[in-house]
Amino acid sequence: MYVNWKGVMPAVTTKFTDNDELDLGMFEKNIHAQLEAGVHGIILGGTLGEASTLSDEEKRTLVREAVRIVNGKVPVIINIAEQTTKAAIEVASKAEEDGASGLMMLPPMRYKADDRETVVYYTSVANSTKLPIMVYNNPVDYGIEVTLDMFEELIKCPNIQAVKESTRDLSNITRLKNRFGDRIKILSGVDTLALESLFMGADGWVAGLVCAFPAETVAIYELAKAGRSEEALEIYRWFLPLLELDINTKLVQNIKLAEVATGIGTENVRAPRLPLIGDERARVLGIIEEGLKARPTLPDYKNSYTEV
Repeated sequence: MYVNWKGVMPAVTTKFTDNDELDLGMFEKNIHAQLEAGVHGIILGGTLGEASTLSDEEKRTLVREAVRIVNGKVPVIINIAEQTTKAAIEVASKAEEDGASGLMMLPPMRYKADDRETVVYYTSVANSTKLPIMVYNNPVDYGIEVTLDMFEELIKCPNIQAVKESTRDLSNITRLKNRFGDRIKILSGVDTLALESLFMGADGWVAGLVCAFPAETVAIYELAKAGRSEEALEIYRWFLPLLELDINTKLVQNIKLAEVATGIGTENVRAPRLPLIGDERARVLGIIEEGLKARPTLPDYKNSYTEV
């Protein structure tokens, strides 16, 4: 399926049972909620998806199940976060075989590759697959920045098409647009900068709190792109305390608690992660409860903006 690299693409959580197995029933329930809200793609196996704790077979199961559930409605994208180029190429091959529509790729894990090594890593994977690729540029959390000069090399591969922009520098959107125009699609990767990024020209939003609040997230995107800025801002200002749960080392636990509150998830995480307890849990629950009390009535947003 063609990937347009626009719109809201949830970085979905991985659902687990009490026995630490994949909870495919709750996974399907959440995906259906995303589709009903009008998301434009599904991203599996990111940080929020607890990718580092999943076996290769579990990742493949999630791809196959997601492809079955979406049934051609939106593209399914799998994240690549590997330590070696060989392993990344193998993941790309399996993703293509399992029906994924595209790839999101982090730089090499653990080893802090230099610019040349990072470029060769990305281009080696790109040249091994037909799937389109979104570069995940998150130097804050992963220690490697993909610079504009590096993108100049990367876009020689026609299937390197987009960037998940998580540098936390809003000016980088303008730098990318000035240098590359529409050659590289830009998706905001930081929930608390998402609307600002859309106003600066970002094409989409790889979102986290969408896992619990899909309609509100898509509404912000659609209204912003339709020029209905004040309506988008009103929802976004309500949403901000919840969105801040995503910029935290416990983002998985936080967002899973929010999914429980909205009825489309469980709080089960995979060790070494553990569910929140004590004051930390009470604080997060308080933010969620306040958000639910003030949850806005959404305007009609689904027909606001059609270019996706």
